[in-house]
Amino acid sequence: MATPSKTPPGADPKQLERTGTVREIGSQAVWSLSSCKPGFGVDQLRDDNLETYWQSDGSQPHLVNIQFRGSCFSCWSQSRQLEMVEPSGWIHISLLNQRTNEPISTFMIQIAVLANHQNGRDTHMRQIKVYTPVEESSVGKYPRCTTVDFMMYRTIR
Repeated sequence: MATPSKTPPGADPKQLERTGTVREIGSQAVWSLSSCKPGFGVDQLRDDNLETYWQSDGSQPHLVNIQFRGSCFSCWSQSRQLEMVEPSGWIHISLLNQRTNEPISTFMIQIAVLANHQNGRDTHMRQIKVYTPVEESSVGKYPRCTTVDFMMYRTIR
């Protein structure tokens, strides 16, 4: 069983996204939930507002399915199982191949809440983001242009 980790200082995904190291790909997926209370669904889970949340409504397990093009339910297997005790803040769950330490390629991510704190019924999740590393250019390995001076000259006009 893997242990989730809070995003360490200096590894803020939003900051990494601004530098071009990673990009958020959740908008490229089809999201579905096993259940939700009215007004507490996928839109609230993806709206970048930490005041809103998804709230499940029904029997467990509570599921969040994130499907990318090419998905098929018969071609997936369990990758990680995490136990979280009263989680708070951003929880970073790395999806790396355990042999090669490279990011996995997948068509579907499923988050399954099997049990709640103190045998509670409903689950609350504030946001889910899916980040992927940005691949290096095939033209060559040049440093990323992140300063304003470099950014002015990074394209041919």
